[in-house]
Amino acid sequence: MATDLFADRLLAVLSGQRPVHWMLRHTAGRAYDELAWLAERGTLRTRGARPVVRDIGYYEPRPGAVEAFARIGAGDQLRAMAFRLEQGRDRRWRCTAVELGGPRMPRTRDDLP
Repeated sequence: MATDLFADRLLAVLSGQRPVHWMLRHTAGRAYDELAWLAERGTLRTRGARPVVRDIGYYEPRPGAVEAFARIGAGDQLRAMAFRLEQGRDRRWRCTAVELGGPRMPRTRDDLP
């Protein structure tokens, strides 16, 4: 399932192991901006143990969409990450939303319905 791959990719960016633009082709909509905002804050960067994905779960609300969560561990600390994947017309999966526990990226007028 694509959830494992995307969890690892998102973690690599959020922990500073990869640059944000590494995910540019693998995101759609607001997700790239959310990822950049979270990465800038460095919430998963650690000085000790390197963060790893400990567990992944997901729910399929409809065909072509997956809502996933991952437990991220670094030493004795545990964090939660949630993300949504959607399959495009080209059959490729792209991340359309990403969140970590804590502050969220502020909404803009463009986000309003």
